[in-house]
Amino acid sequence: MLYRGHDDTEGTDGDGLVVPMAWLYAEYIADELLRTGDLMPPTSFEFRAGRDALALTVFLSDTDGELPGIRVVSQLETWLSLTAYDQPWQDWVRGRLTELAAEAAGADAPAPDLALAADAWRWLQETELLAPDLDAVPGGGAVFGEEDGPKVWTPAWRLGLPLGHLAIHLF
Repeated sequence: MLYRGHDDTEGTDGDGLVVPMAWLYAEYIADELLRTGDLMPPTSFEFRAGRDALALTVFLSDTDGELPGIRVVSQLETWLSLTAYDQPWQDWVRGRLTELAAEAAGADAPAPDLALAADAWRWLQETELLAPDLDAVPGGGAVFGEEDGPKVWTPAWRLGLPLGHLAIHLF
């Protein structure tokens, strides 16, 4: 969903500001889920990783373009299944971004939502955070707030994804 700013009226050349409403709404949903869960301080990199991972999940799971009209509660199960530990979330994200990029290339319209989603994905892949070694925890579950135990540098999405999943559970 795109919104053109007040400079764009019928009959103009369409140079108005294009606002990425779907991405902004996905970020808003992710932010609210994480704040409700109260898992990390909102100013932390961990919070940002969780918000970006959840926002990508919310945005990319909207296959009908109805994101701003959805009821969050009706989508929780979908988001839980996408963010589950045993799911190849990162492969799904890459595939959906590729699909949307191909669709945008064929359309004659700007894709600022997609650009912001791609930026979030790039940040999640390229940024490493010092975090508990999730592979060292029996069963692969995350242990948050524990000062002891092995820590490793890990891509932000590997920390953000379980945070997002837990936030959905706590909602």
